Amino acid sequence: MTTETTNKLESFYIAIILYKSSSDTPDYQPLYQESFVLIKAASLESAKDKALNHGNNESVSYTNENGETITWTLQQVVDVNSVLYDDFDSSEDVVDLYTRHFRNYEAYRSFEPLLSQEQY
Repeated sequence: MTTETTNKLESFYIAIILYKSSSDTPDYQPLYQESFVLIKAASLESAKDKALNHGNNESVSYTNENGETITWTLQQVVDVNSVLYDDFDSSEDVVDLYTRHFRNYEAYRSFEPLLSQEQY
């Protein structure tokens, strides 16, 4: 009798995780952070779980230079998907990991500080 074991290899996934800052300071304006995280997992579902755990573990509070308590928390895991090319070659200078498409450039520009020349 032969038993066949399937060893599912882990693959790379990329997660887009959104964090939000808050403070009990009356006039505080929240700041948002979008992070792209590379995750190694056996499946998309496992990668989603890891992304959520990672996002929750990144929550932090600290006192800034003005004595205000700032708290960063997970706002949302926006997306988790397979990387475009799972086979990284160390001799390559550039590897595409993730792409996404959108139609409204002005909306994108309005929130992207690097495009709007806003200092963050």
